[in-house]
Amino acid sequence: MRVAVAMSGGVDSSVAAALLVRQGHSVIGVTMRLWEGKDAAGVCCSVEAAEDARRVCRTLDIPHYVFNLASEFGRLVVDHFVTEYLAGFTPNPCLECNRHIKFDVLWRRLAGAGLEFLATGHYVRVGFDGGRYTLRRGADRGKDQSYVLYTLTQEQMARLVCPLGDLTKETVRGLAREWGLPVADKAESQDICFVGGGDYREFIRGRLNGPVATGPFLDREGRVLGRHRGIPYYTVGQRRGLGLPGKERLYVTGLDPARNAVLVGPEEEILGRCLVADGLNFVSFPPPRDSAGALVQVRYRAAPSRAVLLPAGADELKIGFAAGQRGIAPGQAAVFYRGDYVWGGGRIKARIL
Repeated sequence: MRVAVAMSGGVDSSVAAALLVRQGHSVIGVTMRLWEGKDAAGVCCSVEAAEDARRVCRTLDIPHYVFNLASEFGRLVVDHFVTEYLAGFTPNPCLECNRHIKFDVLWRRLAGAGLEFLATGHYVRVGFDGGRYTLRRGADRGKDQSYVLYTLTQEQMARLVCPLGDLTKETVRGLAREWGLPVADKAESQDICFVGGGDYREFIRGRLNGPVATGPFLDREGRVLGRHRGIPYYTVGQRRGLGLPGKERLYVTGLDPARNAVLVGPEEEILGRCLVADGLNFVSFPPPRDSAGALVQVRYRAAPSRAVLLPAGADELKIGFAAGQRGIAPGQAAVFYRGDYVWGGGRIKARIL
């Protein structure tokens, strides 16, 4: 294969590249330069990350290229992040980066060079069965990243290679040490690359031309309990930082941009038994025609729960859970599974109590 490996400068993508080289493929390393803000040091798209990827490629004796995609990233990921928060949603920028940048913009840059495949260090398993490409959870459940790849299309999966799908993180680190890769013991980045170690609220404030509008905290009956600092500063399930008086612990139960209100209530009110998802994409299997059972995951690190999918329009599903779910936040993704297989997913449009 002639394959480009998307290299973040971390151990996972470095071992993915090394595995493909050892298998005899024609490999190049590519790193995306996405963000150069003051908080980007040490994260997956920083100058330091590109240098780490370059050192790994030198060790493997393969070419390394850096693509400056900052303009596209700012428009398609960062601006979307800010807009969604202002509209009362809680976005996941990694999903948008995968959807628009890594598997679209980057690939279009690479396709002109005659490359056949794009490899990543994701812990997922890609297969082909029944005339359709399939996506399964990684063998290492603690590192499984299938949730953030539900946006993949059949065309994208046809050219995707994920060498780490059957490996554990422990094995990957062991291989990196055995092969003398200079990032073998590098710590993982857990931050949003354009926020880094900072506060996303301050980041949003810095992107706006004026102040964020304040408004009321409302309980379930519509009573005003205080004033909030601005809708973008809150997410469903949040307890800390509300600054409300009283002995009862209150949580954010919803955001209401129409009234510029943050809704609050006791812990039981953050549980949801139903949600509506839109922006649907179906991966390993076609869409359901009628109601169908599935396992549904509503956060990146949340446990999947039993649910029923019910088509609710051309691009919407209603999802009902067997038990109340914490942390159903509009703007996050609901990803549905059949066993280990990613059936599909969509953006959480609304939570229903």
